[in-house]
Amino acid sequence: MLHNLTRISNARTERCSSWDTTGRNADRWIIPAGESRVLADIRGPGCITHLWLTQGGHYRECLLKVTWDNAKRPSILAPLGDFFCLGHGIVNSFQNMLFTASTRNNNRFGGGCALNAYAPMPFRERAVVELINESREAHGQYFYIDYETYETPPAETGYFHAEFRRTNPFGGWGHEVRVNSAQANIQNTRRSAWDANYVILKTKGRGHYVGCNLSVTNFQGTWWGEGDDMIWVDGYKWPPDLHGTGSEDYLNQAWGMQDNAFLRNGSSIFEGNTIQHTDAKTNPWGVGGYQTSYVLHLENPVRFRKEIKVTIEHGHGNHLANEMSSVAYWYADEPAPAVAPPPVAQRLPVLRDNQGKWLYDKANQCPGKPVKLNREMRQMKADWKKLQQKK
Repeated sequence: MLHNLTRISNARTERCSSWDTTGRNADRWIIPAGESRVLADIRGPGCITHLWLTQGGHYRECLLKVTWDNAKRPSILAPLGDFFCLGHGIVNSFQNMLFTASTRNNNRFGGGCALNAYAPMPFRERAVVELINESREAHGQYFYIDYETYETPPAETGYFHAEFRRTNPFGGWGHEVRVNSAQANIQNTRRSAWDANYVILKTKGRGHYVGCNLSVTNFQGTWWGEGDDMIWVDGYKWPPDLHGTGSEDYLNQAWGMQDNAFLRNGSSIFEGNTIQHTDAKTNPWGVGGYQTSYVLHLENPVRFRKEIKVTIEHGHGNHLANEMSSVAYWYADEPAPAVAPPPVAQRLPVLRDNQGKWLYDKANQCPGKPVKLNREMRQMKADWKKLQQKK
């Protein structure tokens, strides 16, 4: 990154922004409910170098959409907050190498927040950046989109991609079973893992995966991790090309997640800062809220030639049934379509009542495919039930 500061270039630096063209101070655009607005339509070759957006809410209701080179479908399509590593419609101040956020409303739903992205986003012909307001209210948006244009297309560069996925709830086989108990420790291998794990990214083409953010709404209230990351490159095989040892390990931490936000990994929303607490005797982990974690593979991208499938278990062998959502980031040699997000009602966060109980709303759900029970799972569920009856 820094070596480019010394390179003199013939690039032209420009900006699209929401500035008031009358010369006054009404510097935001109002996007009516159910409508979209093109924030920038840039002729290439060029590269978007910086996004800054600030708004008062609608972090899950608004979608950021970016289309490269007149492709039929966008390569970036994600809820506004989630794209910038803030899940659940919650805002918080944090920074990493590609994204930053700054707010006075830390760990709250909604409120004013400045969002920045510094991932380089080169293109050859055209870049169209849109914001889609799928809320029921008018949306006020301030923005800067900084970019460069060139005389010739950038050589050997990929197009930036981002896509959002969600399962609410994940179809875990034994949500009643505590994490790190003997009854949770089942075998999950081969096609069972390929079919059942939570999918962060599945795409075809040639490129490299550079990271993700992963959000969990912790219904069970114990530790939500221990799920191994499994990444398949260019098709199924066993073991996968990259097989990890646990959720926090893939996220470059250990012994759970901590309240920090480092340049390449961390918690942009830390669960312990968001919760209405439970009894420490019945829940010794003392957690039960909302978490968003991120990991960036900047020096160690996962390169693929034909396709890639990035997955992670949710709990031991996918036994948990919490809400899971994610945004994957990757570069590809050609624009590829991002998967379509769920409808707005199915993206909204799961809330709690004044007593801390989860408010399960079917209209809000987009359930994951249930994990198919096998003999070991049935036995473990029965053993857990017997163990609880003895208490």
